[in-house]
Amino acid sequence: MVKGRVLVGKIGLDGHDRGAKVVARALKEAGFEVIYTGLHKTAQEIAEIALEEDVDLIGISILSGTHNILIPKLVEELKKRKIDNKPIIVGGIIPDEDVEFLKQHGVKAVFLPGTPLSEIISTVENLISEYRSKTGI
Repeated sequence: MVKGRVLVGKIGLDGHDRGAKVVARALKEAGFEVIYTGLHKTAQEIAEIALEEDVDLIGISILSGTHNILIPKLVEELKKRKIDNKPIIVGGIIPDEDVEFLKQHGVKAVFLPGTPLSEIISTVENLISEYRSKTGI
């Protein structure tokens, strides 16, 4: 049985996706269905894919330093589609002082380089379980 549907995406011009692919593979091996969007997506494209694929969680990888601009744009696009209740996680190079900003804008968890995959997997499991219990799925 699939544990949940997870979108793993890259927003913006950041061309480095090794970490996103490692996390996507780990989630797939842990029993999740993973939709990987590939590189250079806009916030609008990520939101549309999340809607079309009916995912339980959205994971964004950002290494470009544009997280404080792009994550609020993503949240706005999710609101436009009435799917802003889906949990969002962010991974990448995020300065400590920006973590709280992201959480204030709806991000449930932030993963920095070196975070064990087991921690990411357990957080995703917990967030999907919480999401499903709130939505009755």
